[in-house]
Amino acid sequence: MLRILTRTRWKTLIAPWQEVDWLLLALSVGITLFGGIMIRSTELNQGLTDWWQHWLVGAIGLALALFIARYRYENLMQWHWIIYGITNMSLIAVMLTGTSAKGAQRWITIGSFNLQPSEFAKVGVIITLAALLHSKTAATIPVVVRALAITAVPWALVFLQPDLGTSLVFGAITLGMLYWGNANLGWLVLLISPVVAAILFNVFLPAWFFWLAAMSIIAWLTLPWRWVSAAGAIALNAVAGQLGHLFWGLLKDYQKDRLILFLNPEQDPLGGGYHLIQSRIAISAGELWGQGLNQGTQTQLNFVPEQHTDFIFSAIGEELGFVGALVVLFGFWLLCLRLLIIAQNAKDNFGSLLAIGVLSMLVFEVIVNISMTVGLAPVTGIPLPWISYGRSAMLTNFIAIGLVESVENYRQRLKF
Repeated sequence: MLRILTRTRWKTLIAPWQEVDWLLLALSVGITLFGGIMIRSTELNQGLTDWWQHWLVGAIGLALALFIARYRYENLMQWHWIIYGITNMSLIAVMLTGTSAKGAQRWITIGSFNLQPSEFAKVGVIITLAALLHSKTAATIPVVVRALAITAVPWALVFLQPDLGTSLVFGAITLGMLYWGNANLGWLVLLISPVVAAILFNVFLPAWFFWLAAMSIIAWLTLPWRWVSAAGAIALNAVAGQLGHLFWGLLKDYQKDRLILFLNPEQDPLGGGYHLIQSRIAISAGELWGQGLNQGTQTQLNFVPEQHTDFIFSAIGEELGFVGALVVLFGFWLLCLRLLIIAQNAKDNFGSLLAIGVLSMLVFEVIVNISMTVGLAPVTGIPLPWISYGRSAMLTNFIAIGLVESVENYRQRLKF
């Protein structure tokens, strides 16, 4: 009898989370614990204690994720405009009363805690787009234009802070959710074509002419009024190339350095290229098995700036080597696979789009962060999820996982 009562009590205790994807949650927690270990290694000789704060915020984030997972995500559909309004108001508040650091105004100080609303805005955009695309798929141009217009407001507010990295994440989220929402792939290529055209016009002119021809063909095949659309695509990309010079002048000096120096950091080895040079040295020094935890010379002698935040992957590469880096990548791959499976098995479009929005956010952040530490992408200030130190980013990631867990937890249709 006692055993039966114990089982009944245990089932009652776990009932609100009985369909939760525990592997997804375990991966998030495991990566967080690993991040704290690596942060401690980077700060071992500096007397800092960010590693335990990393774990503390992770524990709070885990509690939030479990709290969100037990409530039905469908209720968010009736609140999505309020969430959208709060998101934009918080970003406006940053511009009016925010705290500035390193040439950007991104934080609101509450006591000793610096809150970064642009991080939480990612979740707000995901919820808003999921609600919009739930009722009307992105199979028509008006729906796509509406989704872009709604995303443009928080995107512009973040870009003006300026926070180029987070604004790029907004773009990745929007494109991923539009694709999952049945938008034509050609339309998405045309959306990003002006950015590519602006780069090619100023880097390699023959490639720019080829790009114009390719975009005109895509417009001809995917848009109505073929001749008008093809001509419009050519004109848009031609203008984008000319405007590249103008937009370049609007960027801050540190943003220009980040966009240029990854191609040849040796141009400014003691300035803007210093981060990349030292990061590549650290990763290459790790070789196959690494120099050992707390044993990396570049890491322990603090040669790599911002190593506990944006450049944490360089410490992983140096101290744990190629094998350790592969294990980290496998952990992220498995986590993203679980997100994709949940998106496919969701009971409605809203839940599926929520999962894809979170997947798009995490995939983009992981790829860009690791690419910039090895010199394959500009330094954009995007953290490595759950590993880089950043309290707002940590809470955002766990809130996003909580939403996906709610989708999985309530994927079964109600039975009467």
